[in-house]
Amino acid sequence: MVNNNNLNLTKEKEVKADSSAKGSVSQSSQPKEDDMEFKELYEQSLNQLQYGDVARGKVVQIKDDMVMVDVGWKTEGFIPIGELKDAQGNIHLSVGDGIEVFIDKRDSDGNLILSKNKAAKLKIWDEIKNICENNISIKGTVVEKVKGGLSVDIGIIAFLPGSQVDTRPIKDLDKFVGKTLDFKVLKYDRKRSNVVLSRRPIVASERETEKKDILSSIQEGNVVEGVIKNITDYGIFIDLGGIDGLLHVTDISWGRIAKPAESFHKGEKITVRVLSFDREKERVSLGLKQLTDNPWEQIIEKYPVSSIVEGKVVNLTDYGVFVELEPGVEGLVHISEMYWTREIKHPSKVLNIGETIKVVVLEVNPESKRISLSLKQTAPNPWEKLKEKYSVGTTVKGVVRNITNFGVFVGIEEGIDGLVHVSDISWKHRVTHPSEYFKKGQEVEAVVLNVDVDNEKFSLGIKQIEKNPWDELSQKYTPGSVVTGKITNFTDFGIFMEIEEGIEGLVHISEISQKRVKTSSELYAIGDTVSAVVKSIDPKSKKIRLSIKEMEAPAPTPASNQYINNKENIGSNLGQALADVKINNQKGE
Repeated sequence: MVNNNNLNLTKEKEVKADSSAKGSVSQSSQPKEDDMEFKELYEQSLNQLQYGDVARGKVVQIKDDMVMVDVGWKTEGFIPIGELKDAQGNIHLSVGDGIEVFIDKRDSDGNLILSKNKAAKLKIWDEIKNICENNISIKGTVVEKVKGGLSVDIGIIAFLPGSQVDTRPIKDLDKFVGKTLDFKVLKYDRKRSNVVLSRRPIVASERETEKKDILSSIQEGNVVEGVIKNITDYGIFIDLGGIDGLLHVTDISWGRIAKPAESFHKGEKITVRVLSFDREKERVSLGLKQLTDNPWEQIIEKYPVSSIVEGKVVNLTDYGVFVELEPGVEGLVHISEMYWTREIKHPSKVLNIGETIKVVVLEVNPESKRISLSLKQTAPNPWEKLKEKYSVGTTVKGVVRNITNFGVFVGIEEGIDGLVHVSDISWKHRVTHPSEYFKKGQEVEAVVLNVDVDNEKFSLGIKQIEKNPWDELSQKYTPGSVVTGKITNFTDFGIFMEIEEGIEGLVHISEISQKRVKTSSELYAIGDTVSAVVKSIDPKSKKIRLSIKEMEAPAPTPASNQYINNKENIGSNLGQALADVKINNQKGE
């Protein structure tokens, strides 16, 4: 950049110098020594000023478009006025002020052009060279974020790579824009006007100093401030200033913390207490909850059982709702304790996180830090009112709301259904599935059988609307009487006969005939009408024992009567016992 060609004075000055010298000879008799001295000074000025040099000058004149500066030895140059104006268009120079200028060039008229900006930049390059060679710092202001890093003004625009901003990766570079910081010069190229900066060694040095200070001062029990460096599922790493400490998830809150990342963020400042410190391994355990009193120590006194308290919904799960009663104290409302009569598939269908609700305290366990709560018990128990309203034996009307293989649910009150069990649908008919007799939306009458407040069950019966026909059957069909009916079913253990509508009796295979019979179908077919003797009737189990062979048997002689009766009783009793087992198995009892 430096040009070693000597500056040439303007022709005008050369002519003046010549004419002055000649004039002095013709008009005066001064000795030739004066001419020689002037010539030497003139040549000296030519040797001292060179293009590309920086010279110290003095302001001699200020015009609208330029400032005239004397750079020595009566050599004057001009600085364009635009270089000297600030952002508001003002000039902070006066005649007689000193100023450093760059000897730039001559214009077409032969005027010497100077530059203040180029002088400043040339000086900066010298400083940059010195800074880089001696590993010292330079101050600069971050101008803007650019691709790959930051642009920094250090007198000239330099580049700070993103990897050199800090000792650890920085995602948000925008926060540095406008800040004045110290930098090291990594490398420079004067020809290409390229300077690369770094803050890493400065930050590393600062951290090392901070680390020594923190290691010398840190003690268990100290309350310190740090910056969140990293967040994991098991805890938070906090930069205390050159040394990292771990805030374990169990020491974050007296309550439940599922995921620390939901409550904390990287770069966030946080105040914690030092729980333990290993100086040799440089390990620090920190606690956040230890900055406050343990709320579970007085929990029983604060939340007595049966008291109604207010809390905020903080979590919804399949099995219930977690309610925060105060910071660090949460209780669980199990899904079964949400509503008396409303069926809830998931708590999120009726409650929202952040919602404030009132609950009843059911149980408090300070050791396991658990509180059981109830939402439904803040309202009167509708099942108690139901029991008062519907005494056993009351006839009610309702609409079939649901049908299952074990019974029919009938809506009686808002949100309360009564169950008619399949066994309480009919006295006479064997019901395989309730859908054979009922449809959803159908209105039915039923009798209240039981109201179980504790288990929240409402039992109804439809067959109980009528009298139990078996009470009359036990008088109508006494043992020894003869009945006539149609065969309705064959089994491997006997024949079922319908002796009247809905009433069947069993003829055990041993009671079908005096002859030896392998299968019942050898003698009869479904629909055949036959007569039989009633052997026994049990109204409770709804069973009638019949015998066809007794209709065939000859009258016994008096001598053999007792023997025959004993033999028949033994065989009949054994046959009936086996038949009972098979019938019970068949009915699933």
